[in-house]
Amino acid sequence: MIDPIDRTDRRLVRALQEDARLSVTALAERIGLSANATAERMRRLRRAGVIAGYTVRLDHAALGLGLIAFVEVKLDRTDGDVFVAFAEAVAGVKGIEECHMVAGGFDYLLKTRHRDMADYRAFLAEALAALPGVRETRTYVVIEEIPAGGASASI
Repeated sequence: MIDPIDRTDRRLVRALQEDARLSVTALAERIGLSANATAERMRRLRRAGVIAGYTVRLDHAALGLGLIAFVEVKLDRTDGDVFVAFAEAVAGVKGIEECHMVAGGFDYLLKTRHRDMADYRAFLAEALAALPGVRETRTYVVIEEIPAGGASASI
Protein backbone atom coordinates (compact mmCIF):
# COMPACT_ATOMS: atom_id res chain seq x y z
CA MET A 1 0.00 0.00 0.00
CA ILE A 2 1.26 3.46 -0.84
CA ASP A 3 1.21 6.45 1.43
CA PRO A 4 -1.55 8.87 0.48
CA ILE A 5 -0.98 10.37 -2.94
CA ASP A 6 -0.27 14.07 -2.56
CA ARG A 7 -0.76 16.97 -4.94
CA THR A 8 2.73 16.57 -6.42
CA ASP A 9 2.11 12.87 -7.15
CA ARG A 10 -1.11 13.86 -8.90
CA ARG A 11 0.70 16.45 -11.04
CA LEU A 12 3.34 13.84 -11.89
CA VAL A 13 0.75 11.25 -12.93
CA ARG A 14 -1.24 13.78 -14.98
CA ALA A 15 1.93 14.88 -16.79
CA LEU A 16 2.79 11.26 -17.61
CA GLN A 17 -0.74 10.63 -18.86
CA GLU A 18 -0.35 13.56 -21.23
CA ASP A 19 3.08 12.41 -22.43
CA ALA A 20 4.57 9.20 -21.07
CA ARG A 21 7.76 9.83 -23.06
CA LEU A 22 8.81 12.79 -20.94
CA SER A 23 12.33 12.44 -19.61
CA VAL A 24 12.75 12.54 -15.84
CA THR A 25 14.39 15.97 -16.24
CA ALA A 26 11.50 17.37 -18.31
CA LEU A 27 8.98 15.83 -15.93
CA ALA A 28 10.81 17.33 -12.94
CA GLU A 29 10.70 20.78 -14.54
CA ARG A 30 7.01 20.42 -15.26
CA ILE A 31 6.09 19.48 -11.67
CA GLY A 32 8.62 21.71 -9.92
CA LEU A 33 10.90 19.11 -8.29
CA SER A 34 14.50 18.03 -8.71
CA ALA A 35 15.20 15.16 -11.10
CA ASN A 36 16.25 12.90 -8.20
CA ALA A 37 13.08 13.59 -6.21
CA THR A 38 10.97 13.05 -9.33
CA ALA A 39 12.71 9.75 -10.12
CA GLU A 40 12.18 8.56 -6.54
CA ARG A 41 8.46 9.45 -6.68
CA MET A 42 8.15 7.54 -9.96
CA ARG A 43 9.85 4.47 -8.44
CA ARG A 44 7.55 4.64 -5.40
CA LEU A 45 4.44 4.98 -7.59
CA ARG A 46 5.55 2.03 -9.77
CA ARG A 47 6.30 -0.17 -6.74
CA ALA A 48 2.87 0.63 -5.34
CA GLY A 49 1.19 -0.18 -8.65
CA VAL A 50 -0.16 3.34 -9.16
CA ILE A 51 1.88 3.53 -12.36
CA ALA A 52 1.16 0.15 -13.90
CA GLY A 53 2.97 0.73 -17.20
CA TYR A 54 3.38 3.02 -20.16
CA THR A 55 1.43 2.88 -23.38
CA VAL A 56 0.99 4.51 -26.77
CA ARG A 57 -2.26 6.14 -27.89
CA LEU A 58 -3.08 5.17 -31.45
CA ASP A 59 -5.03 7.01 -34.11
CA HIS A 60 -7.39 4.18 -34.96
CA ALA A 61 -8.86 5.96 -37.98
CA ALA A 62 -5.36 6.28 -39.47
CA LEU A 63 -4.93 2.54 -38.91
CA GLY A 64 -8.14 1.84 -40.79
CA LEU A 65 -10.13 0.96 -37.67
CA GLY A 66 -12.51 3.90 -37.58
CA LEU A 67 -15.70 2.04 -36.64
CA ILE A 68 -16.31 1.65 -32.90
CA ALA A 69 -19.11 -0.54 -31.62
CA PHE A 70 -20.20 -1.28 -28.07
CA VAL A 71 -21.75 -4.68 -27.68
CA GLU A 72 -23.90 -5.89 -24.80
CA VAL A 73 -23.50 -9.63 -24.30
CA LYS A 74 -26.01 -11.72 -22.39
CA LEU A 75 -24.90 -15.24 -21.52
CA ASP A 76 -27.16 -18.28 -21.54
CA ARG A 77 -26.17 -19.14 -17.95
CA THR A 78 -24.49 -17.15 -15.21
CA ASP A 79 -22.28 -19.61 -13.42
CA GLY A 80 -18.55 -19.68 -12.80
CA ASP A 81 -17.70 -22.10 -15.63
CA VAL A 82 -19.43 -19.96 -18.27
CA PHE A 83 -17.77 -16.77 -16.99
CA VAL A 84 -14.35 -18.39 -17.05
CA ALA A 85 -14.84 -19.86 -20.53
CA PHE A 86 -16.11 -16.56 -21.90
CA ALA A 87 -13.26 -14.53 -20.35
CA GLU A 88 -10.63 -16.93 -21.68
CA ALA A 89 -12.13 -16.93 -25.17
CA VAL A 90 -12.51 -13.13 -25.37
CA ALA A 91 -8.81 -12.63 -24.64
CA GLY A 92 -7.90 -14.01 -28.06
CA VAL A 93 -10.52 -12.32 -30.24
CA LYS A 94 -9.26 -9.76 -32.74
CA GLY A 95 -11.37 -6.61 -32.73
CA ILE A 96 -12.27 -6.61 -29.04
CA GLU A 97 -10.51 -3.65 -27.44
CA GLU A 98 -12.12 -3.83 -23.98
CA CYS A 99 -14.28 -6.35 -22.15
CA HIS A 100 -16.07 -5.51 -18.91
CA MET A 101 -18.22 -7.78 -16.76
CA VAL A 102 -21.11 -5.59 -15.61
CA ALA A 103 -24.09 -5.74 -13.28
CA GLY A 104 -27.49 -5.11 -14.75
CA GLY A 105 -29.56 -6.39 -17.65
CA PHE A 106 -26.66 -8.09 -19.45
CA ASP A 107 -23.37 -9.73 -18.45
CA TYR A 108 -20.55 -8.13 -20.47
CA LEU A 109 -19.95 -4.88 -22.31
CA LEU A 110 -17.44 -5.05 -25.14
CA LYS A 111 -15.76 -2.16 -26.92
CA THR A 112 -14.83 -3.26 -30.41
CA ARG A 113 -13.04 -1.62 -33.36
CA HIS A 114 -13.41 -2.43 -37.05
CA ARG A 115 -12.60 -1.16 -40.54
CA ASP A 116 -16.23 -0.65 -41.49
CA MET A 117 -19.71 -2.12 -41.08
CA ALA A 118 -18.93 -5.10 -43.32
CA ASP A 119 -15.94 -5.90 -41.09
CA TYR A 120 -18.15 -5.62 -38.00
CA ARG A 121 -20.75 -7.90 -39.61
CA ALA A 122 -18.08 -10.54 -40.22
CA PHE A 123 -16.86 -10.13 -36.63
CA LEU A 124 -20.41 -10.58 -35.34
CA ALA A 125 -21.08 -13.68 -37.42
CA GLU A 126 -17.70 -15.38 -37.04
CA ALA A 127 -16.09 -14.31 -33.77
CA LEU A 128 -18.81 -13.07 -31.44
CA ALA A 129 -21.32 -15.81 -32.20
CA ALA A 130 -18.62 -18.42 -31.56
CA LEU A 131 -17.86 -17.23 -28.03
CA PRO A 132 -18.96 -19.74 -25.36
CA GLY A 133 -22.25 -19.14 -23.61
CA VAL A 134 -23.45 -16.20 -25.74
CA ARG A 135 -27.23 -16.12 -25.82
CA GLU A 136 -27.89 -12.60 -27.06
CA THR A 137 -26.03 -9.49 -28.19
CA ARG A 138 -27.07 -5.91 -28.72
CA THR A 139 -24.83 -3.53 -30.69
CA TYR A 140 -24.44 0.24 -30.43
CA VAL A 141 -22.36 1.81 -33.20
CA VAL A 142 -20.53 5.01 -32.29
CA ILE A 143 -21.42 8.01 -34.45
CA GLU A 144 -18.83 10.35 -32.95
CA GLU A 145 -16.09 9.82 -30.37
CA ILE A 146 -15.94 12.78 -28.00
CA PRO A 147 -12.73 13.26 -25.99
CA ALA A 148 -13.30 13.31 -22.25
CA GLY A 149 -11.12 13.82 -19.20
CA GLY A 150 -10.12 10.15 -19.13
CA ALA A 151 -8.30 8.61 -16.20
CA SER A 152 -6.69 11.91 -15.28
CA ALA A 153 -10.11 13.33 -14.37
CA SER A 154 -10.05 11.33 -11.16
CA ILE A 155 -6.45 12.08 -10.21
